[in-house]
Amino acid sequence: MKSIPSTCKLTFAGLCLAAAYGAAAQVNSGSAAFQNISITGDPAINSDILHTRLYNDYPGATLATVNNYASLVSFSEGNVVAPSGFANRDDWRFSSDGGLTDHLFQNNEYWSVSLSLTLTGTPASPRKEAGFRLDSSVGGDGLFILDTDAHEIVAFGGALPFYSFGSTFNSGDTVLMGMTYENVGGQNGIVYSANGVDSPFLPMSNTELGVINGSTLGGYFMIQGVVPTPEPTTLALAGLGGLGMLWQLRRRK
Repeated sequence: MKSIPSTCKLTFAGLCLAAAYGAAAQVNSGSAAFQNISITGDPAINSDILHTRLYNDYPGATLATVNNYASLVSFSEGNVVAPSGFANRDDWRFSSDGGLTDHLFQNNEYWSVSLSLTLTGTPASPRKEAGFRLDSSVGGDGLFILDTDAHEIVAFGGALPFYSFGSTFNSGDTVLMGMTYENVGGQNGIVYSANGVDSPFLPMSNTELGVINGSTLGGYFMIQGVVPTPEPTTLALAGLGGLGMLWQLRRRK
């Protein structure tokens, strides 16, 4: 039995390396910049706290953060690529004790919060999303977000009432976003705003309570990962290399 020529082995090894490089070179990154953060009303907010990698399905991804509250809080995730996983998620939350602990919001604390959010995804799909996050261990997570794949400005989940400003967002846009929590006619509810357009007053899904006691409020950034795949040109080269190997073997025979 004749062995495969060394030139053929080298060619095959080179093609394997090229395929691996094509997969590793796949790009999946994103960033969210929260600027000019403002909160007014009952709670005595004076700072924030970062909570990074609350989802950490891609631990090999690179993470860069900036925390200059209240002028700029940002998260950037790069190389979010691995054979399996769902997403990485990074949060910031309001604090009233200089950044030592999360402020725990009560249902009778009324507030208005606003910021400018720039969300960027490269590529736009799979999803990159960012926005406000109102979390409660009882009521679940309420979100008012931008997303890069469906181009939405939308609120949903937890105690927050659903509202959509439509598919009016594109990756890289800056959106002035706001939420006002208030009591109107004995009902607790929310008014959302996006780029100067306000929603109507929307009663919260649990109108007697509104915000659940002990909730946290802030912002978040989530980026879904991708599974690496060889580039089409790499696959084509691999196919040509395989034909070359077959030709060399037939010639030796």
